[in-house]
Amino acid sequence: MPGKPAEPLSRLSSLAAVLRGNLALLGLLFVGLLLPLWVFAELADEVHELEAMVLDDALLLWLQQRAGPRLDAFFVFVSRVGYAWGVIPADIALCLALLVARRWREASFAIVALAGSGLLNLGTKAFFRRDRPSLWESIAPESSFSFPSGHAMGSMTLAAVVVLLAWGTRWRWPVLVLALAFTGLVGLSRLYLGVHYPSDVLAGWAAGLAWTAGVYLVLFRQRRPWGDASRWTLPSS
Repeated sequence: MPGKPAEPLSRLSSLAAVLRGNLALLGLLFVGLLLPLWVFAELADEVHELEAMVLDDALLLWLQQRAGPRLDAFFVFVSRVGYAWGVIPADIALCLALLVARRWREASFAIVALAGSGLLNLGTKAFFRRDRPSLWESIAPESSFSFPSGHAMGSMTLAAVVVLLAWGTRWRWPVLVLALAFTGLVGLSRLYLGVHYPSDVLAGWAAGLAWTAGVYLVLFRQRRPWGDASRWTLPSS
């Protein structure tokens, strides 16, 4: 019949339209979730098997050879901003701002992503129980376990939350650049101070990104942030 040959083409066209419409989410699924999970799994397997990683000690020693008073002060400051002085207050402020603005879905995303990341990091550290590097005496010593880096994971989670919330706005590229610079500096500060291996930092970044992307895909699978709030505001009492 004359209509039959066109039917497969119509289905292919519909499939292509569906893929185009969900290209951003598919990209996030791969770059933000699947790839980081693979990286984390590879690193976790190496740590679990207690295998030495070639670049871990070498990179730390290379950074230590370039240490000096100014860099010491700078990276101690960055490290503190990457957790107690900056990331944690920013986490709280962001969640409160979204709640005050009655952006319930965005607030739910931020709260689950940020709080869940912290709990996940604590649980993962307790599971792997990796000792901190001991190549030299750090000027900012830590006593908890090393894998994965809490600073790297926390800063990546905050950065990913802000980038994903800003992605549909005109601020997405400046926010992305600042987020990458911030997470990079925080991770580098932990290496410079000698309190984490490079594999700890990389695993923290991967875990934070994967967790945040997963939460985003669950909460925003049907609509993007900053949509019509009337469709999902809390019911009045």
